[in-house]
Amino acid sequence: MAFEVAHALRAPLDVMPVRKVGMPGQPELALGAIASGAVTIRQPLPYMSVEPGAQQFAELAALERRELERRELLYRAGRPPLELAGETAILVDDGLATGATMLAAVRAARKAGAAAVVAAAPVASREALALIEAECDETVVLMIPPSLYAVGEWYLDFAQIEDEEVCALLRHARGIPASGAGATVR
Repeated sequence: MAFEVAHALRAPLDVMPVRKVGMPGQPELALGAIASGAVTIRQPLPYMSVEPGAQQFAELAALERRELERRELLYRAGRPPLELAGETAILVDDGLATGATMLAAVRAARKAGAAAVVAAAPVASREALALIEAECDETVVLMIPPSLYAVGEWYLDFAQIEDEEVCALLRHARGIPASGAGATVR
């Protein structure tokens, strides 16, 4: 989605790596999220009677941080992140269920010096949108259903994008020819 938005706006494309910190046994239920720049978000879950303590959350976040760092190294391919100081950052996500990952991205963009932050997603829960609107300069959300259990329920195909496809899209956005077999851009 971010590739398509950047292409339509003729804007540079970069990644803002974030990782959900999921509930043990229910990894899609966000306890919080992490982002580049040592950003950590912990969301209370008022409807849960028991949730992990601070130590367990820190351990879960450390596991996700390793994956975040792996992806950032792979996706950037030795390039520095785009300079956000004084710029408008448009952050695009596939949807906002709890808002944790977008909130982490927003705070990481602010920490990097973005003058303005726009959050965009095709679908969001009312609660996530309220959380994000409180910290963004602007939000763009196409659909706010009465209830949103999972973002994937709003897609015909919600398959994970593999690392090679992300890398191919980033190379394409930078004007670098695709390399290797299977490096296609949809």
